[in-house]
Amino acid sequence: MTLRLGDIAPDFEQDSSVGPLKFHEWAGDSWVVLFSHPADFTPVCTTELGLTAKLKPEFDKRNVKAIALSVDGAQSHLDWIKDIEETQNTVVGFPIIADADRKVAGLFDMIHPNQSDTVTVRSLFIIDPNKKVRLIITYPLSTGRNFDEVLRVIDALQLTDAHTVATPGNWRDGDDVIIPLSVKDEEVIKQKYPKGYKAPKPYLRITPQPNK
Repeated sequence: MTLRLGDIAPDFEQDSSVGPLKFHEWAGDSWVVLFSHPADFTPVCTTELGLTAKLKPEFDKRNVKAIALSVDGAQSHLDWIKDIEETQNTVVGFPIIADADRKVAGLFDMIHPNQSDTVTVRSLFIIDPNKKVRLIITYPLSTGRNFDEVLRVIDALQLTDAHTVATPGNWRDGDDVIIPLSVKDEEVIKQKYPKGYKAPKPYLRITPQPNK
């Protein structure tokens, strides 16, 4: 199955480190970061899950829930969590899906045979409260993810959902934003962007971030 941006994220029921979990029910009205890691008791994954645990206050501010996945079993996850908490000096407060039968990995296309026939690559999905897939990033097995980028994209998605703007390259919260080309009427522009804008080119209209 190939997931694309705007698709509804597949629902599933699967075992996890916190017991059986129904995905859509668990997600509720939150944004979700769903990410896979190749295996428990591996070094890069240990650092990634530690980073995710430490980001809980930032996720909470943005109404985001994190959930991880690998093809290991629930008991393996529980044993590994102890190592993560010890070595990364944090508390793992999010579930890890125990996808031993690779059902969820199949739904989200997380196994890439040219990388490995048996374990999941480092897939990451941002899913909005309507259960729509808003971002897909896939990293190779050897490269740990940039979770600052995950937060940056969540900020951008939430901003552009709330206001008729787009975000430029390398945008971070507080930076100027872009007026989309679909907004043409100058009266509408005055209402929507009361701080005004500058236009180095007619198609490039830059305005201060609306909620700052």
